[in-house]
Amino acid sequence: MLKLGEIEKFISEDKTSTSKRMARIGQKYYDGEHDILDYRMFYFNSDGKLVEDDTRSNVKIPHPFFTELVDQTVQYMLSGKDGLIKSDLPELQDRLNEYFDDDFICELNDVLTGTQAKGFEYMYVYMNKDGKLSFECADSLGVIEVREKDSSDGKPYVIYYYDDRLMKENKTITMVQVWNDKDTTFYIIEDGKIVLDDKEPINPRPHILYHKDGDDATYYDYFGFIPFFRLDNNKKQWSGLHPIKDLIDDYDMMSCGLSNNLADFDHPIHVVKGFQGDNLDELQKNLKTKKMIGVDSDGGVEVHTVDVPYQARLTKMQEDEKNIYRFGMGFNSAQLGDGNVTNVVIKSRYALLDLKCNKLEIRMKQFLKKIIKVVIDDINKNDGTDYQVTDVWFNFEREVMTNAQDNATIEKIDAEKKKIVIETMLELQNVLDDETIIQAICETLDVDYESIKDKLPEDDMMNNQQALDMVEGGAVIE
Repeated sequence: MLKLGEIEKFISEDKTSTSKRMARIGQKYYDGEHDILDYRMFYFNSDGKLVEDDTRSNVKIPHPFFTELVDQTVQYMLSGKDGLIKSDLPELQDRLNEYFDDDFICELNDVLTGTQAKGFEYMYVYMNKDGKLSFECADSLGVIEVREKDSSDGKPYVIYYYDDRLMKENKTITMVQVWNDKDTTFYIIEDGKIVLDDKEPINPRPHILYHKDGDDATYYDYFGFIPFFRLDNNKKQWSGLHPIKDLIDDYDMMSCGLSNNLADFDHPIHVVKGFQGDNLDELQKNLKTKKMIGVDSDGGVEVHTVDVPYQARLTKMQEDEKNIYRFGMGFNSAQLGDGNVTNVVIKSRYALLDLKCNKLEIRMKQFLKKIIKVVIDDINKNDGTDYQVTDVWFNFEREVMTNAQDNATIEKIDAEKKKIVIETMLELQNVLDDETIIQAICETLDVDYESIKDKLPEDDMMNNQQALDMVEGGAVIE
């Protein structure tokens, strides 16, 4: 069991670690909280002191490219329509569907989002009140993995901590859970001290608590492993923000700088000669309200405007945007083309996103296999079966938008090809036997020959054209 001092040390070191600092930055940018929000402008006054300029415009508008890139990757990874976790064994597939349902996909969506935004994310397993294995995403910012060599008793642990705000008492306390391969110990940190949570009736609590029918006693069990599984974005656990943060900051700076220029120079400058009045306040009032001023015979008013140098900023912003999608390996939906957007063009625009998802797919398979093993063990235990992890495979078929006209053309060509093949087979009816021809036709039309051969009439006089009509029509000729 970890000592209280050890838990405090691990939490303190974790809050200041480099990986968690970078993860917090990634999460902030995913939430649209960019560095531009902290941007301030200064100048040296007449006394030579650096003071903040609160008279100039200081527009602060984050541009959440990173949010789009993260959501784009996650939804593309989960865009398959036929399910993610598959088995060729119908009985096993039915059982897998019970575990990997919509709730699991929802939690997997959160895990993938956290992985892309922060560099790594966790999913943990628990037994729900119905006695079924369930899964939930755990915020990686609050998870600490303690290795055997780092703990005093030489055992691995996972520390999970998070802040809980007590509304009635208007204060925040930190909840701490220390997990090992058998149970969970609950603590709280209040006023800087860590103590056991006396509100937990069973502390430490085994992983699994249950009751038997007709028995009021509480029984317990444990998983035999620490039920936290980590998905890494890459080997260094860097988020997708790492290669494009400076580009996003530069885009924010250029865009907000242009907005500041437009705000500061949207009014003309009036140069007044021979002003007949008491003070400049009267001049400003007359310009705004009466639209006129009085001058002497030698006086006059010259109106000057300032040309805002926006073209250079726009060019730089366009270059930044292109590089953000290029190095962020995403699909730029605003990308212009020549109007001929064929399926080949669309696929080429998905090339970088496909490359990124292919790399992520490798790590997802490694991650999901660990969860599959837990589920297979639970199924074998409950059903008395002997399924293996190798009986399960993953379906990462991702859906890409397509050109409807191209699809119609492809379908037409495919139909014409099938027609030519069938006509060729019918021309060979004097060379090949009827069964061979019908099998070839079924294969061309993607019809299961074994399922219809018993329905075929045993009439030697029936020609192949009749058989073809029967196969295509889906009815048996009496």
